[in-house]
Amino acid sequence: MMKIRRAHERGHANHGWLDTHHTFSFAHYHDPAFMGFRCLRVINDDTVAPGQGFGTHGHRDMEIVSYVLEGGLEHKDSMGTGSVLHPGHVQRMSAGTGVTHSEFNHSHDEPVHFLQIWILPERSGLTPEYEEKVFTAEDKQGRLRLIVSPEGHDGSLRIHQDASIFASVLGEGDTVHHDLAANRHAWLQIAHGELRVNGETLSTGDGVAVTDETRITIEGLREAEVLMFDVA
Repeated sequence: MMKIRRAHERGHANHGWLDTHHTFSFAHYHDPAFMGFRCLRVINDDTVAPGQGFGTHGHRDMEIVSYVLEGGLEHKDSMGTGSVLHPGHVQRMSAGTGVTHSEFNHSHDEPVHFLQIWILPERSGLTPEYEEKVFTAEDKQGRLRLIVSPEGHDGSLRIHQDASIFASVLGEGDTVHHDLAANRHAWLQIAHGELRVNGETLSTGDGVAVTDETRITIEGLREAEVLMFDVA
């Protein structure tokens, strides 16, 4: 079974410095039908204006993944970590017992576009952690590249939850498959482009929940980038 969440159905707010779309309920946007998906709680599609950003603020008991699509995202946190993330960079922060951080557009000329993802942790009270890695377009071309997993398999970032995230870049005619184990579920989020998932056409900003299926087939219709979450 597939439940499609079209891009235009998402929550939307434009604060001038921030243009954001919420796949699931977040902040002042509330939709009881889309409170999250399994342990996946937030997918925010954020575009931040040049020189602007999120000032220092706190999180706790959440696994936070940032996936940069365009521009440079400058991160600083209370763990002493500072970095500028560019396309291909994936960041994982375990907020655990509490962490503060800021996120700003590193450029004063160009916007930064990224996906902010929140996943509920396996338990509360974890020690805060930070990790980042680069997965190039070539790493993801024509395949589902594991970028986040519970054990950090295949060079992926390690997350404190039974959830795996795959990323793929597909050209026209490219096809990839993913087999879902028993009692597993998937959410796919289209970062950009157009593709087909189990026969359904999806495009930029669309998402789809997949349950009670044994195989997911993703076909590129035009240059596309997609994230897939395999969760319990």
